Amino acid sequence: MLASTTQALSESPEVQDEADLKARVLRADHFRVGLADRGRGYLHVQLRILAGRTPEAKKDLSRRVADALHGHLKALPPGLEAFLSVEVVDMDRGSYTKVKLA
Repeated sequence: MLASTTQALSESPEVQDEADLKARVLRADHFRVGLADRGRGYLHVQLRILAGRTPEAKKDLSRRVADALHGHLKALPPGLEAFLSVEVVDMDRGSYTKVKLA
């Protein structure tokens, strides 16, 4: 799932170096979706990018992630209603630092 998502992002003209892509999954053991006690789930992606991209570029990145993940989530267990959302967050360029360690 992470491989197909990072692959989809790497094909964007906004990504100059595929090594800039980092992905992780964090599981929430305790959550709630709406008022239902069970039978619902969600996958929320937060895509953090350096500020300065156009709204169209952000929408394209968001759509690439959603499309890649949706392909993995088509066959849900019976009785499960799930939601997928993607949020694009701008990171401040002025305070961002990255150092290659090797």
